[in-house]
Amino acid sequence: MKFPAFLFSLFLSRLADQILLFLVPLVVFQVTQDVAWSGYAFAAETLPRFLSFPVCGALCDRVSPLKLLRGSQILRALVCVLGVLANEAIGGIGWLVGLSAVCGVLTTQGVMAREVMLPQIATQHGFDKVLAYAQTAEQTGTVLGPLVAAALFALWPWQAVVGAAAGFFLLADAATSYWRRGNPVRLHEPQGAPGHFLQPIVTAVGHVLRLPGLLRLTMLTSGVNLMLGTTLASAAAMVTGLHQRSATYYAWLQTLGAVATIAILLAIIRGSIPLRRMGVTAYALILAGGLLTAASTSHWGYAAGFLLVVGFDKMFSIYIRIHRQRIIPAHDYGKTTGVIVLLNNLTQPLAGLIVGAFADAARTRGVIFSVCLLVAAIGVAAATKSGKSRSAGPSPPPGSP
Repeated sequence: MKFPAFLFSLFLSRLADQILLFLVPLVVFQVTQDVAWSGYAFAAETLPRFLSFPVCGALCDRVSPLKLLRGSQILRALVCVLGVLANEAIGGIGWLVGLSAVCGVLTTQGVMAREVMLPQIATQHGFDKVLAYAQTAEQTGTVLGPLVAAALFALWPWQAVVGAAAGFFLLADAATSYWRRGNPVRLHEPQGAPGHFLQPIVTAVGHVLRLPGLLRLTMLTSGVNLMLGTTLASAAAMVTGLHQRSATYYAWLQTLGAVATIAILLAIIRGSIPLRRMGVTAYALILAGGLLTAASTSHWGYAAGFLLVVGFDKMFSIYIRIHRQRIIPAHDYGKTTGVIVLLNNLTQPLAGLIVGAFADAARTRGVIFSVCLLVAAIGVAAATKSGKSRSAGPSPPPGSP
C-alpha cells in the first residue's frame, strides 16, 4: 500500500494552502499600507473556509470523496492561474483575495473528503496511527508553508509565488493519483440521498443531539478550541507585553509549538496509548497549560504553558476523531462531521473577541484564567455525564473506548 504517497499529497496540499494564507494579508498590507485592509483581507480569505464545512461534509455523502479530493486540488491550481492572469490583464489586488477565498472553500472540500476517506484507508492499520501520520504530514506543511512563502516572496513577485502554489497543488494531485493506483483498499461509493440539499444538515444536527456521546464530545472539543483560541489570540500581547520578550522570541515560541506537536504525534505513532487515557491526558494537560499561561510570572512558565496547550491539541484531536468515527453511522459521516467541525470552531473566533475586549496584557491573564475555569467545568460535566451513561445500562454506548 503506497500510503506515503497519500501523506505526501496531504503535505503538499497543506503547504500550498499555507503559502496563500501567508501571502494575502502581507501583500494587501504592502499595497495599501493599511493594517485594517490586511485584516479585512484575512477575514475574507478565511470566513468562506469556516462557513463551508457543513455543505462540503454533506457533499461527501453524495459524491465520491476521492473525486472531490482530486477535484479540489486541480481546481485550486486552476483558480490560482486564472487569478494571476486576471490580475495581469485587469489589475487590482482584489484578484489575490478572491482567488484565496475560492481556494479556501476548495480546501475545506479537500479536508472533508480526506476525513471521510481516512477510516476506510485505516482498515489495514490502526485508525489512531493513520490519524497521527496524517496530522504529522499536515502539521509539517503548516510549519514549512510560511517559510517557503517568505523565501519565494523575497525572490519573486507575488504572482509567481501564487504560480508556485498552483504547482504544489498539481503535485499533490499527482501524488494522490499515484497512491490510488497502488491502493488495494476498496473505497465505499456514497449513495445520494433524496430530498432537499439542506436535509443532510438537518440529519447531521439530529445526530449531534441524539447519538449517545456525540454532543458530549462536541462540547469537550469546543472547550479545547476555546482554550487554544484564547492562548493563540493573547500570545502576542502576553509575550511581548506582559513578559517583555522580543518579536523574535515570539516567533521561536510558535516554531517550538509546532515542533512539540510533531513530537507528540510521532510518540502516538510509535506507542500504543489507550483511547480513554489519550483523551483524559490531552484534556488535562491543555487545561494545565492554560493555567500556567495565566498564573506564571516568568516567561519560562508562560512558554511551558503555551507549549502544553498547542502541543497536546492534536493528541486530543486524534482522540475525538477516533471516538467520533465509532459513533457516527458511516453513511452519514461526512455531513455529520461537517456540522460538528463548524460547531467546534465557533469558539475560536469567540476567543478572539473575548481577548480583543480585554487588550491590556495584565487583564488578559484574568480572561485566560476565567476560560480555564469554564474549560474545567465542561470537562467535569462531560465526565459526570459519561459516568451516568455507562452506569445506566448493561453495555457502554457506541463509541466508548
